[in-house]
Amino acid sequence: MTQYDKPLPHPNEETRGFWEGCNRGELLMQRCTDCCTFRFFPRPMCHVCNSMNAEWVKVSGKGKVFSWVVVRQGSPSFAGDVPYVVASVQLAEQDDLRMFGNIEGCAPEDIELDMPVEVFFDEVTEEVSLPKWKPA
Repeated sequence: MTQYDKPLPHPNEETRGFWEGCNRGELLMQRCTDCCTFRFFPRPMCHVCNSMNAEWVKVSGKGKVFSWVVVRQGSPSFAGDVPYVVASVQLAEQDDLRMFGNIEGCAPEDIELDMPVEVFFDEVTEEVSLPKWKPA
């Protein structure tokens, strides 16, 4: 494995379950055990019912492009990747459940609103796998 020179996540108590799932190739989301609302980014309180009760649930990893930007000028760490796409992906499980990530496997000009995508995991180091998206 080559050296990875880009920023890496620093899991904390609230995000550890998400990153552990990614490292196993699973997309996990926090779900309130009281009202069953999914939430991302992970946080201690449900934004719907204010419950402090949650569980980690494996989701399908399927979604659609909600919005995106094409980055054409990156910071030094990302300069070799331009142009690249950062998208807001609406996950299939809940209309307001969205997460950001890179879309790979297609040209930036081929991305469309509501384009179906699915997650894959890029093992960037032996300890870290990052969720990314590809056309479904």
